[in-house]
Amino acid sequence: MFESEVNPENIEKADLIVSIPSYNEADSIDYPTKKADEGLTKYFPDKRSVIINCDNNSPDNTKLAFLDTPTEVPKIYISTPPGVKGKGNNFKNLFQKVVDLQAEAIVVVDADLKSITPEWIKHLGEPLFSDFDYVAPLYVRHKYDGTITNGIAYPLSRALYGRRVRQPIGGDFGFRGSLAKAYLESEIWDEAVANFGIDIWMTTLAFNQSARVCQSFMGRPKIHRPKDPAAALGPMFREVVGTIFTTMQNFESFWLNVKYSRPTSIYGFGLGEVEMPPKVDVDTEKLINSFHEGFDQYSEIWQKVLTSDVYQKMLEIKGMKKDVFTFPTDLWARVLFDVAISFRDSVLDRDQIMDSLIPLYFGKTLSFVKKTEKMSIQQAEEAIEDDCNTFEMTKPYLIQRWTEG
Repeated sequence: MFESEVNPENIEKADLIVSIPSYNEADSIDYPTKKADEGLTKYFPDKRSVIINCDNNSPDNTKLAFLDTPTEVPKIYISTPPGVKGKGNNFKNLFQKVVDLQAEAIVVVDADLKSITPEWIKHLGEPLFSDFDYVAPLYVRHKYDGTITNGIAYPLSRALYGRRVRQPIGGDFGFRGSLAKAYLESEIWDEAVANFGIDIWMTTLAFNQSARVCQSFMGRPKIHRPKDPAAALGPMFREVVGTIFTTMQNFESFWLNVKYSRPTSIYGFGLGEVEMPPKVDVDTEKLINSFHEGFDQYSEIWQKVLTSDVYQKMLEIKGMKKDVFTFPTDLWARVLFDVAISFRDSVLDRDQIMDSLIPLYFGKTLSFVKKTEKMSIQQAEEAIEDDCNTFEMTKPYLIQRWTEG
């Protein structure tokens, strides 16, 4: 039987919430729930705390797995109605609950986390009780984990809004209750935001609400279900990147005036020895094949959405063999800027435009893998920073094209 809310201890007010969004996470949700409980009891004993599972009415009994996990801190289960899925829809429920409970601070952690410690709750929660409104995570990740972040979300959001937030779609973060109200009242909401677009939407709105943003060092790498960067991306890619392009239109008056990026405060840095993340294997053959297949499938679309100069450069890259393949970052930045403008102007169906970008993204990912294969994680990080600088240097190209219309 469907229940939109289960609140066994009838909690009506809270200072601090830890939220765990989920869909079909019955086999994994008990672990982050236990660690959240330990973190809250150890580091926030003076706060009225609650752990909230925001679920999509999971058929695998996530609700029972969550509620049956023994905790000292009270728990609340809330769910979207039957048939309504999407991470963003879970968050909409959360924002409303935050307002109802008049909560001061909210920490969110992924339901499939294997590396969470009680300290993660401290690192994401503490800054919210001092000077910060939004806390993004900073953790060591394998150089091939999070390629959408490395190749698109980080360099693009940094070049646009001038804030160096390394994990703008990290999945684990904190925010003040006042931001929850702003999120709830925002008119920028579509199908992409209701699903995987939610993380980048929240970060982007925080930037544009003049929120005080910091990054918090987690100490341990993020370990969750690993994903090969060459695997099928489908809706996630469309929703995340599409949300970046949509919000560009909403906030153009802000980003058109941003010339350079500035560092973002890091909270709790220097926590001793840093653990190394698990290895991520990449199927480079699949990446190059997907890139080449894109020319057969999307050439006509690319000629409409890219400038002729950028399209010609793509044809030059096409002839490269895998062992010498390279996709220059300034060209990649111009590809994304061109696509953003075509997306804004709906030159073609927007889903078609987004799908046509995926093979190009695979090509850029292959180029990054080849460039960094002999590099340490730290050296690969420096290469990503160089890419971000290139995006910033290429931004005048975007501004010129965007304002020409």
